Amino acid sequence: MTEEAERKMQFLFALRSHGVTDPRVLSVMERLDRRRFVTGLFADRAWEDMPLPIACGQTISQPSVVGKMTQALRLTGREKVLEIGTGSGYQAAILSHLARRVYTIDRFRSLVSGAEQIFDALGLTNITAITADGSRGLPEQAPFDRILVTAAAEDPPGPLLAQLREGGIMVLPVGQSDAVQSLIRVTRTAEGFEYDELLTSVSCPWSKSGRGPVLRKRQTPRTNGAQSEQRCGRWRLSRSVPVR
Repeated sequence: MTEEAERKMQFLFALRSHGVTDPRVLSVMERLDRRRFVTGLFADRAWEDMPLPIACGQTISQPSVVGKMTQALRLTGREKVLEIGTGSGYQAAILSHLARRVYTIDRFRSLVSGAEQIFDALGLTNITAITADGSRGLPEQAPFDRILVTAAAEDPPGPLLAQLREGGIMVLPVGQSDAVQSLIRVTRTAEGFEYDELLTSVSCPWSKSGRGPVLRKRQTPRTNGAQSEQRCGRWRLSRSVPVR
C-alpha cells in the first residue's frame, strides 16, 4: 500500500469513527483532495482530521466536522443551498457534488477569489461565490432548501431563518464561546421551526407579533439528571444532562 493510499484510508476511518456514515458524503470526501484547499507548510497535513490555518486568520474546518454538518443537511441532490463562510472553499466544493446549486458567502474578498479559482480548476460550475456580510444571507436568491453556517453564533441569525424554505433545513454550531458549542439542525415547518440539538428537540414557531419565536417543547422521555439551559435565539431551550 502506498503512503497516499494509507493516508486516505486513515482519513476515511477518522470520518467514520466520528459518526460520518452517509455513503454519498464519504464518497465525495474521499474523491475531493483536501490538499487543493490548503497551501504552504500545512499541505502535507491535509489528510489529517484537524483544522488547519488558511489566509485572513481563518481556518479550514476539521474534516469530521465538515462531514457531520454535511450529513446533517440530508441532501438528495435537488436542493439549492446557501453556505455562510466560504473560507477555503472546501465545504462548498463538497456541497456542489451533493446539491443542485450552491451559493457561498464570505466577508473576505481574497478568500472568495481564491475559492473561485479552485472551483474553476475543479470544473465546479454550480457554485456562486459572493463577498458580503453572511449574517444577512442572500435575500435575492431566497428561499433556500438548505442553509449551512460554518462559524458558531450565539443565536441562529433571524435573517437566515427567514430565508429558509418550508421543509428546509439549516445546520449551524451555536454557543457563547469556542469552548461551549453545540451543533443544531433547524427544520422549518408550516407551524414554525423545529430545533434538534443532541438528544433534545424543541419546536419554536414565530410569534404573531413577528418579534421572534415562541417556545413550544416537544415531548421527550424523562431522564434522571440536572436541567441545564442554553441560549437558542430569543428563547431558551432546556436539555437534560447527566449529574456528575
